[in-house]
Amino acid sequence: MYGYDQNAGAQQGYGSPQPPPQQAPGGYGQQAPLYPEPSQPTLADAVRAFTTGSLSAEDFQQVFAGSKVYCPRGENPGFLALHNTQQPVIPMFTSLKELRSYAGKDSKYFVITGAEVIDLLPTGYGFVLDMEGEHRMVFDAKAVEQMVDFAMRRMYG
Repeated sequence: MYGYDQNAGAQQGYGSPQPPPQQAPGGYGQQAPLYPEPSQPTLADAVRAFTTGSLSAEDFQQVFAGSKVYCPRGENPGFLALHNTQQPVIPMFTSLKELRSYAGKDSKYFVITGAEVIDLLPTGYGFVLDMEGEHRMVFDAKAVEQMVDFAMRRMYG
């Protein structure tokens, strides 16, 4: 080979050191993407955007389905329902902080996804998100039926 070894200076400590390749989280030996995927909005962000009209119902439902929902619970398994409303509704919260501001710091709760809420909610019940929050959202039983229909269409076509 003519000329000189281009790596000779690097082996002797000359030139700028090259950083080791980044490894993607959970991936063995894979390069991290140069531009990470945009993160999905939190459920609280989606509630705010939906209530102000800057997020469509379909986009809200997609965020809701994949988000954690905090539900107060009693001694028996299942949802706690409020019956002092026009239709029975189940209080749910976008964060533990929201749940604690409503039910107290020592309240019992369980966490499920929005998709599980849609699957497990009893017929004839609605739910309210962040009952004491700035952007409270109420979904009556008819709205829940529409959410179920939308989920079924997305899943089964």
